[in-house]
Amino acid sequence: MPTDTLIAVLVCFQVKHFVADYLLQTSWILRGKGDMHSPGGYAHAGLHAIGSLPVLAIAGLGLIPIIVLAAAEFVVHYVIDFGKAKLSAQTHCGPTTRLYWAMHGGDQMLHQLTYVAMLYAAIRLMAAP
Repeated sequence: MPTDTLIAVLVCFQVKHFVADYLLQTSWILRGKGDMHSPGGYAHAGLHAIGSLPVLAIAGLGLIPIIVLAAAEFVVHYVIDFGKAKLSAQTHCGPTTRLYWAMHGGDQMLHQLTYVAMLYAAIRLMAAP
């Protein structure tokens, strides 16, 4: 994958993440992240997966690898957010505590590492004979 494409894909993942995590989250989505019976967490993970479809297309992948990687992102994103919601509920810490920000930062780091893994998979798939 050319360096320019690699950088473009990383930038697009960052923009997509900001939009899905900060601009498109409604209160019902936020409330639903720690409850497997609530649609909020699924809707949020779905927004991320759908947002990754054009990003993965920019990477030059075919339809099947794009669908597989987006589905994997859906599952991983849901699990990360579900775990953070459960941990947050147990700790009862708010945005004025170090623990809150440590959990928020850890959550965001795991999402960013997911993009690194997706990009790595895309590079490997493109290099496969």
